[in-house]
Amino acid sequence: MGSTGRSIQVEGIAHKAPIPLASRVGPLLCSSGIAGKDAAGNLPQDPAEQTRLAFANLEKVLAAAGASLRHVAKLTVYVRDDDVRDAINEQWRRCFPDPADRPARHILVYALQHGMAIQLEFIAFVQD
Repeated sequence: MGSTGRSIQVEGIAHKAPIPLASRVGPLLCSSGIAGKDAAGNLPQDPAEQTRLAFANLEKVLAAAGASLRHVAKLTVYVRDDDVRDAINEQWRRCFPDPADRPARHILVYALQHGMAIQLEFIAFVQD
């Protein structure tokens, strides 16, 4: 994030469209869709691998905005098929191991484009 900008980008996982991965306004940090791309910008065929990468990319976006997983208030998970739920729960437990300290979460089955099996969106609150 630039010293005067609010747009958050991460090389390798940025959108092709002219939109940022996230935007920070004061303590509020909201993401656009975060896909399960690898560092070269490729989308694996395997839904479980896409899920692992999507959660890793979530952490990269948060870090680029000066935040971490502890700042996430809500995570929305879009899936093409509900069969990826076990992979989501595996990553969820890795990222948020304490059941008493987890953000809200909502999973929606959605007609994702471009071969995506999963896409994440978050809302975070970051106090400096």
